Amino acid sequence: MRYAAIDIGSNAVRLLIAEITNNEGVMSFKKNTLIRVPLRLGDNAFLDHRISEKKAEDLIKTMVSFKNLMDVYKVSDYMACATSALREAENGAELVTKIKAIANLNLQIVAGQEEANIIYASHIEQTLDRKKSFLYIDVGGGSTELSIFDHGEMKASHSFDLGTIRILDNQDKDETWDSLKEWLKEETKNYKNIAGIGTGGNINKLFRLAEEKEGTPLSYTKLKNLYNYLNSYSLKDRINVLGLNQDRADVIIPASEIFLTVMKWANIKHVYVPKVGLVDGIIQTLIDKNFGIKKEE
Repeated sequence: MRYAAIDIGSNAVRLLIAEITNNEGVMSFKKNTLIRVPLRLGDNAFLDHRISEKKAEDLIKTMVSFKNLMDVYKVSDYMACATSALREAENGAELVTKIKAIANLNLQIVAGQEEANIIYASHIEQTLDRKKSFLYIDVGGGSTELSIFDHGEMKASHSFDLGTIRILDNQDKDETWDSLKEWLKEETKNYKNIAGIGTGGNINKLFRLAEEKEGTPLSYTKLKNLYNYLNSYSLKDRINVLGLNQDRADVIIPASEIFLTVMKWANIKHVYVPKVGLVDGIIQTLIDKNFGIKKEE
């Protein structure tokens, strides 16, 4: 049995096809195929508040391709979610209708809090020390989702309009940064030695660049040093000398800034970096919907 997850983000669009297994009532999934297309819809959404005809056409073509792959893989259930770019685009709802008509895909535009809930459906914090407190930090192109977990239970959660594409386009606002700082100071003040859990493509790339062993956390100091190292190169040299993909070389700088700022304001010294994101949470959401039980951790 296979499920599919589609994530239409501000920087990239992703398709994950996963194999679902049932081992004596314990569900698990294994990633089969993961495809990432860097459409960068956020440039339109945050500057013009509208997805251009060219990018809309590219998005529809991508969705048609994804649907064809899903059919070939004989996917039995799927969920397609669009986040901040389509949330803010005036023609977001119109695109949802077109995608249904042309690609025969049911796409839903999810609110920030719902996006956070889907991301955290993977329950990565339960694989770590359940006696500890954790701050989930998910940094995307248009928004950053934060959630506090203590002894495995969510205590607070909030979505902020701060993201890598938004910052590159100078569309982040001082009052949003102020709100982020105030929320972090208030919500983390009663937790000692809180650790971070970072998700998103940029923190995963930063973790690989840091050459840490899988399962070990990335320290604030090492992340800061890595940020300074990357920022010492021009965008062109981050691509040609360091070998970063063009659509990663620019966003990795504001992503680092968001992570470092959150960690500083929340007094977090280490961040764990599991290889999960919205698509993983979507697969887990589908498992919970169809079976009403959790996957094997």
